[in-house]
Amino acid sequence: MDATLGYISPAPPPIPAGIAARPASSVFLPKEHGSWSLALEPLALGLLVAPSWAGGALAAAVLAGFFARRPLKAAFDPVNGARRVTARETLFMWTALAGAGLFEAGVLGGGPALWPLLLAVPFGGLFVWYDGRNNSRAAAAELAGCAAFAFVPAAVATLAGAGPAVALALATVAAARSLPAILTVRSCLRSAKGEPAGAGLSVWSAGVALLVLVALVTAKLSPAVAAGCGAVLFTRTLWLTGPWRPAWPARRIGQMEAALGLLYVVMISSLWPSL
Repeated sequence: MDATLGYISPAPPPIPAGIAARPASSVFLPKEHGSWSLALEPLALGLLVAPSWAGGALAAAVLAGFFARRPLKAAFDPVNGARRVTARETLFMWTALAGAGLFEAGVLGGGPALWPLLLAVPFGGLFVWYDGRNNSRAAAAELAGCAAFAFVPAAVATLAGAGPAVALALATVAAARSLPAILTVRSCLRSAKGEPAGAGLSVWSAGVALLVLVALVTAKLSPAVAAGCGAVLFTRTLWLTGPWRPAWPARRIGQMEAALGLLYVVMISSLWPSL
């Protein structure tokens, strides 16, 4: 009963099950747990090797863009109107933060120093194309996303004053970690389901990554520990894609990969030559 107007207010329309219980963060937090590691590792690598205020601003912009992915899709949801409104508000917030961070990075470090991001654009565009068709878990989409993020530490380095050789070496180190990891985990999980796994491609990619890291060490563009880390990751690929692979659930494999990624970043960045 409304005490002022003296009539019984109509009951509010029922809220569809599951919507009210969802926290606001569910609009922008990625569902794919592995994406956290593969997105944050390059950021951490760049900031640890070449810390700067401009690099920090770029990292904030990249994180905002990372969180804007889900609301971008939900903003055009033709069914759930309440979620669509929330998604658009969230998308506006993250887009504004990304734009502000990118602008600040350009002001602090100089716009030309952001040139590595131009190399990331084609890969990022390919991922967006797949994602817009609800096919973000395709191998090509995941590889394109990782390739795009691999150029972020290069941009962080150039913002701190590093030259092209160092920047591209950092991008290569990041890609040598993430690209074989995608193929390895996919192969392992497919094998567990009895599906065609493509183990040969996983082993080949990990072997090429190891050789590339050895070449960087030989050229004195990366610390020697990078080759050791590459050897560990190559051994991991042989283990997870071979007949002796463990009968682990996807979550446990993801946890192991996150631990290996953290070790990879910490070991290499801690011994990287001063810029």
